[in-house]
Amino acid sequence: MTYLKFDKTKLVNLEYSLSKEILRSNRAGSYASTTIIGCNTRKYHGLLVCPMDNLDGERHVLLSTLDETIIQHGSEFNLGIHKYSGDNYFPKGHKYVRDFEAEYVATTYYRVGGVVLKKESLLVEKEEQILLKYTLVEAHSPTWLRFRPFLAFRNIHTLTHANMDANTRVDFINNGIKIRLYAGYPFLHMQFNKEMEFLQVPDWYHNIEYMEEMKRGYDFKEDLFVPGYFELPIALGEEIIFSGSTKENSPASLKRKWQSEYGKRIPRDSFKNCLLNSAEQFIIKKEKKTEVLAGFPWFGSWGRDTFISLPGITLATGNVKTFKSVMDTQISKLRGGLFPNMGSDSEPAFNSVDAPLWYFWAMQQYFEEFGDCDEGWGKCGKTIKVILEGFKTGLPFNIKMHDNGLIFAGEQGVALTWMDAVVFGKPVTPRSGYQVEINALWYNALMFSLELARKAKDTHFINQWKSVAELVGKSFIETFWSQEKGFCADYVAGGFKDFAVRPNMVIAAALKYTPLSDEMIKSIIDITRKELLTSKGLRTLSPNDPAYKGIYEGDQQSRDSAYHQGTIWPWLLQFFCEAYLKIYKRSGLSLVKEIYNGFEPDMMEYGIGSIAEIYDGDPPHYPKGAISQAWSVGSLLRIDKMIRKFENLPPQINQV
Repeated sequence: MTYLKFDKTKLVNLEYSLSKEILRSNRAGSYASTTIIGCNTRKYHGLLVCPMDNLDGERHVLLSTLDETIIQHGSEFNLGIHKYSGDNYFPKGHKYVRDFEAEYVATTYYRVGGVVLKKESLLVEKEEQILLKYTLVEAHSPTWLRFRPFLAFRNIHTLTHANMDANTRVDFINNGIKIRLYAGYPFLHMQFNKEMEFLQVPDWYHNIEYMEEMKRGYDFKEDLFVPGYFELPIALGEEIIFSGSTKENSPASLKRKWQSEYGKRIPRDSFKNCLLNSAEQFIIKKEKKTEVLAGFPWFGSWGRDTFISLPGITLATGNVKTFKSVMDTQISKLRGGLFPNMGSDSEPAFNSVDAPLWYFWAMQQYFEEFGDCDEGWGKCGKTIKVILEGFKTGLPFNIKMHDNGLIFAGEQGVALTWMDAVVFGKPVTPRSGYQVEINALWYNALMFSLELARKAKDTHFINQWKSVAELVGKSFIETFWSQEKGFCADYVAGGFKDFAVRPNMVIAAALKYTPLSDEMIKSIIDITRKELLTSKGLRTLSPNDPAYKGIYEGDQQSRDSAYHQGTIWPWLLQFFCEAYLKIYKRSGLSLVKEIYNGFEPDMMEYGIGSIAEIYDGDPPHYPKGAISQAWSVGSLLRIDKMIRKFENLPPQINQV
């Protein structure tokens, strides 16, 4: 019995199956994703989606789907499924699905009369290659398989349509063909591990629809090109392997490659292993760079998300080497005190005030468990000085340390914190001024830097920044804390203090170095637990606030308007749990365990084996956004680490 369980009787139910998506990625930056019955519901779905650095640096869908047909006694049974207009699905291959598993690789069982066909999917670790293995489990008469490839050759954010520019020429290679629809793309090599026949029947399949894009208010219809189809016989017990790759392969090597790649997989046979498996999927290694993809299927490498997710997806799993490699890559991108938040290497966007401050936090996690603080100054002292000096003297977007020691950030029409949604040119949550989490992170960064400097006996640095840190701590309390309300202002601009109940103050409560007292932290925890805490994360705004939006849906503007106005974010839970355990010690474990274990049912929903980007603020808190998010997964892995740490500590007297 596998850990990831799906109701066999409901697999043919589209309402059940189309809401469950599978994803595999690799170190090369490629991924494969679709629903558990193989029907693409997003423009981002595809069997082979690869980065195209020579085109635009983004990922492109090469092979969208591969429709299989079982042929016996002249009868054809098409296992594919595509959605067309009018809620019309054709062919209706889902009616033949009898089981689906995902412990090692995505595995589907089809039954057609007396035939049982097993299909397994595997993305090669370091190459742009998808392998599909077909095993004939049961059959009572000669059986043939037909394969019809649907090609896209387009950016994941766009759609393609029938056109005269497509190069439909097919070149025959060993046990297969290669084709390249447009100049600049690599050839897609489609091969089998045995001889086959390919019949050229070029055609465009028009108006295939993606229901998730329709829900999100985007264009949702496209045309896909099919160059023809492959046919070959399959004997009882035989294994046939299909390879889709940007390079030609030796057909004789495909079985060996399958076996080798299969053995590298972390079995998703427990909740923890699902998280570990998912954590690995965000790590991309290309040439000498190691990066973290913020989420699938549409996010790239973002500076802020990288630093926040990194301790969870690497340090919490013991993967120190990858942590260091990612940090080295990020440091190489540092410019004048800022890390790029998003964009390509050639066109980076330095629009994140907090990314540099999260760098300190990430390094802090490393040194506390794996690093030698005595050597820390030599490893990151130079980077620390560049960032602190940048904030002190001033950075773009009006980012600067004021005379009170606090960081001011923001200018009209720009959102610099993680609450960065913009609608019609205006930030949905305009927070220009002093932001609570920015200045909490600033204080923590200063104190952590002084800790390293003291160990290194850098008296010049200490004399330069010690009084600044003390001033920041004092100014933080004076500026943000309200004794009357019992919590912090979210941001302060001039004489205005915004006391909307938001989760950013929880970050301040959780940090190792915080100006807040234990009594203040407890008060923040209490209001957070009452108004923001849910089973799936922290709401971004209290439901008692008139601006609260509890459902994340609709077009881009509607969704962005709700993104940080009530929508739940799982990544914030690590800070709530950290602050909660800081106060309640072991007596707080029961709640933290309840929060952690509450995500286990999600392993069988939405993005199978992973954690979604966001959830609706209103019950029943449906998962929304990206199907797999790095800082969501990292947050839970850090919480698991907290639980294990406190379980191993001796009992302590609760002081609160």
